[in-house]
Amino acid sequence: MKLRFTLLLAASLLTACASTPPARLAARDHIRDFTLEGRFALRVTLPGQAVQNSGGRLTWTHQNRSDRVLLSSPLGYGLAEIETTPEISRLRTAEGKTRESSDPDALIEDVTGQRLPVSRLPAWLLGRSGGTAQIETDARGRPARLSEDGWQVDYSFEDDSPSALPARLTLSRNGEIELRLRIEEWKDAP
Repeated sequence: MKLRFTLLLAASLLTACASTPPARLAARDHIRDFTLEGRFALRVTLPGQAVQNSGGRLTWTHQNRSDRVLLSSPLGYGLAEIETTPEISRLRTAEGKTRESSDPDALIEDVTGQRLPVSRLPAWLLGRSGGTAQIETDARGRPARLSEDGWQVDYSFEDDSPSALPARLTLSRNGEIELRLRIEEWKDAP
């Protein structure tokens, strides 16, 4: 059960957290590739099961339509690594187990039992639709809330600029899953 929760956490985390973005990073609307460092807290409340909480750190690189997410405990111990490309998705656990699939959402469902929107998360981080999202904006035109396929993403910013990158995100679905992200740093992808 602990492995399933860790993998659910890993899947949920193709996501992030930010302080003021570096000046060299493009404005939110023009970003295609990025690296971010942050912290996460995940709460899963599934019917008939005990509430599960987890948290830790993440490093996420999104480049050329591919992602690499490294998840670690609050003390820095590796939990999992997720790599996705347009052709293949691979999840490696700290125990050395590897799973692969051509569909990242199906891979996570196979591993955790939950269909999670892994393929949409890079767009959602930046307040963009991963398909047919409804996006509410704040007074500065930045994303405030995104709703898509039963998921809700709420955004918080530390910078008043209309092109600011989010510093905090909360992703939730039907009161069952809540993922909070605190992005400490956004960087250009290497």
